[in-house]
Amino acid sequence: MKTGILIVDDSEFMRQRVKSALADDQYRIVAEAPNGAWAIQKYKENAEEVDLILMDIVMRKANGLKATAAIKKLDDDVRVIMCTSVGQRQKIQLAARAGADAYITKPFEDEELTEAIDGVVTG
Repeated sequence: MKTGILIVDDSEFMRQRVKSALADDQYRIVAEAPNGAWAIQKYKENAEEVDLILMDIVMRKANGLKATAAIKKLDDDVRVIMCTSVGQRQKIQLAARAGADAYITKPFEDEELTEAIDGVVTG
């Protein structure tokens, strides 16, 4: 069964980059959102299909920390990997408090991303 993924990033380039990195038979992109507010809505609309959320931390209109906390209140079982830029490591503790299951630092290699996803999905 494919892992259903919701991609949340305010950068169109990063959303495309993630889609490209996950373009194989193991993953299915369920939806995308350009900010945390849309992420919450997209999750509500697609909750049955989303196994994992790749969430940028720094975004306008509800940052990734707020969106993660809100989504985890809806469904504590959904897995969230926070994506943060180099130099923002101090936000990792905040991400953990918001309910993130893991994090990955941008820029990342395709293999780093898939390993993080597989690690979170398989527990």
